[in-house]
Amino acid sequence: MIETPAGSPEGFAIINKPTGITSHSLLAKLSRQLGVKVKVGHAGTLDSFASGVLVCMFGRYTRLSDYFMATRKRYTATLQFGMETDTLDPGGTPVRHAAIPDRAAVEACLSQFSGPIQQIPPVYSAIHVEGKRAYRLAMQGTVPEMAARPVVIHSLQLVSWDETSAVLDVACSKGTYIRSLARDIGMASGSAAHLGALCRTASGPFLIQDACSLEEFSITKLRKFDVSLARSLDMSIIKLEHNQARAFSHGKPLAQIDSFDKLLSIPDSAAVAVFSAEDEFLGVLRYLDGRWMYAFVFSEAR
Repeated sequence: MIETPAGSPEGFAIINKPTGITSHSLLAKLSRQLGVKVKVGHAGTLDSFASGVLVCMFGRYTRLSDYFMATRKRYTATLQFGMETDTLDPGGTPVRHAAIPDRAAVEACLSQFSGPIQQIPPVYSAIHVEGKRAYRLAMQGTVPEMAARPVVIHSLQLVSWDETSAVLDVACSKGTYIRSLARDIGMASGSAAHLGALCRTASGPFLIQDACSLEEFSITKLRKFDVSLARSLDMSIIKLEHNQARAFSHGKPLAQIDSFDKLLSIPDSAAVAVFSAEDEFLGVLRYLDGRWMYAFVFSEAR
């Protein structure tokens, strides 16, 4: 798909989302701060009660959402023991109470949640069940049947403990629900638990110490996509000389571009970020149905 320059501010920004605001509302505020109407998106929502790193994209950069979203995430999660809520977070209604476990019981069960696991998502989530959002069904009084999904917990460490709660450091794959992890650790430790607080400390290569606040955000905070970032997102790189870059930017069939043979050695599963010889970002290629094709063209080379 070919996209032409929109002529308005575009790029991406790393925002330290505060608690008490939805990701959608935050995007609306950021858009207003730019002072122009522009398409916006983010790479992985954070619930209202959660805070931390939110990768926000503006203009044509929303086309990069899937690549930003596919990276691993890292969280500081506070598990509150003794009670499980229907939403698995502090805003929910209590549905189960149990005795509070000791630290040893919690530490003993953490290993079973490391590595590839099957996880049942929360009922209150945006996952589609029979064509409807699960949370909408739950709000209407219907408890949807949530199928287990594969996720990966890359690391899980107990940071601190007090009499009723535990603070965990969690590194995980895309699609992991920390609310579900809190529920499951509560059950595995012989208790009940919900997620009392959550802070995303990293999203792919983006760290919370590099994020700006909502108040600090301005057009000067917008970043551009470059070769080093593409590599950090595990994308393959191809660079095209002037004539080939122009052909690519105009959507010429890939087989007719002289440098196309450079793609033959790239693994089929790889996403390929395409740049000009001067490192101008041109677009992304994907491998589908046995052939390389345009995912999108970002810029028109001159």
